Amino acid sequence: MKRRLFSSALFAAGTVLSTSIAWAQAALFKSGKDYLTLERPLPTEVDKGKIEVIEFFWYSCPHCNMFEPSFAQWVKTAPKDVVVRRIPVAFREDFAPQQRLFFTLEAMNLLDSLHAKVFVAVHAEKQALNTDASILAWVEKQGVDKAKFSEIYKSFGVASKLKRAVQLQNDYKIEGVPSLGVAGRFYLDGTLAGSMDRALKVAESLIAQTRQAR
Repeated sequence: MKRRLFSSALFAAGTVLSTSIAWAQAALFKSGKDYLTLERPLPTEVDKGKIEVIEFFWYSCPHCNMFEPSFAQWVKTAPKDVVVRRIPVAFREDFAPQQRLFFTLEAMNLLDSLHAKVFVAVHAEKQALNTDASILAWVEKQGVDKAKFSEIYKSFGVASKLKRAVQLQNDYKIEGVPSLGVAGRFYLDGTLAGSMDRALKVAESLIAQTRQAR
């Protein structure tokens, strides 16, 4: 969803292209049209030889909800040298509880079991999950230790991750979600690429270019 009005095409499952195919398609993808090249490359948080892909998202965004199954499948089949990170955005202060929710689930190693369920709770079950109280009540119903969750949720470590997330979204100049950052050098979203399905193909070509450049 855009900070302003965000329109998006329907999302379809993306498939990982081979390096050769990605390079063949690269000629079809143009900087400034299908994706943006950052003026200043950003540092990444991955080991040398790895390529970072960041998905910027918001749990309450309907477009992120539509994209999640496709992206989750893409992550499962991503090349071994690709490290995927998810970063929840905060366009306003009231986004912060859902950021805390994500980073607390991450700290408790619960993303695999509960990340997708948050989308279901918000979009299918119509639970807002946008306040501390509603989030704590929801996680308790999922069988999570409420006291432990609350401690981490309010921790300095999670607060630091919120600040880093906001810094990243500002560095990438995020205007809407879902969107992708690749290798600290490229930004793309459904508006630029035409759809998030095509955005994944653009990302694959940028991954291939990054790999080849090394």
